[in-house]
Amino acid sequence: MELILLSNGKTSGDQELLGYAKKQILAVLERRKVAKAILIPYALIRSDYDARARDLESSLGISVTSIHHFDKPAEAIAQAECIIVSGGNTWMLNQMLHEKDLIVPIQRAVREREVPYIGWSAGCNVACPSIRTTNDMPVRSSVVLPSLGLFPVQINPHYIDAHLSGHMGETRDERIAEFCAVNQTESVVALREGSLLQISGTKLRYYSAKDQGFKIFRHGQETTEHVDTAALSELVPFTCC
Repeated sequence: MELILLSNGKTSGDQELLGYAKKQILAVLERRKVAKAILIPYALIRSDYDARARDLESSLGISVTSIHHFDKPAEAIAQAECIIVSGGNTWMLNQMLHEKDLIVPIQRAVREREVPYIGWSAGCNVACPSIRTTNDMPVRSSVVLPSLGLFPVQINPHYIDAHLSGHMGETRDERIAEFCAVNQTESVVALREGSLLQISGTKLRYYSAKDQGFKIFRHGQETTEHVDTAALSELVPFTCC
């Protein structure tokens, strides 16, 4: 498989979409000889699909077409050289993937044809077994449908462990701890801004543009922080580098 799962699309002060991960993404596109990609923009609610495609073309230097232009979306995925899944609202995205019958076509493209999958924020969330660790409001549906399951562990993107003065609600750590308390056999990987997990073949790597680590949450265990994927070796079927 070729997966690049990013916490977010831009870092603070970076005007270029996916700019902080450009080196990793372009290396995959060159190795796989990708000249064009299909954009899945369904997570966008207040943004223009084609504008997002143009931003990606400018950043990555390849042709990008939004899937909404195809009469038969599943056939477009079957012919895709690369699949890019935009951030936005995860509930909206996952619901649309089901309504458009795209779950299995994407799974087959990525697993059987090794089509590169690049997803950030919501696009990262739907690559997990479910979207239960999204930060988004359920604007479209209160039913948690299965998602793509390309990555076997739940991810929480946009992770932040800051404590805001005057904020009386639960912190992100507390929310993730609640998830683990309810789902005691599951783990959560928390990705800070400007970081990503990359699967190439059977190898799993981690990168942070800010030289920060990721956290692993498990029920009944101390939350730990790591700068390489060796800590995930018991949780994933990949070689952790």
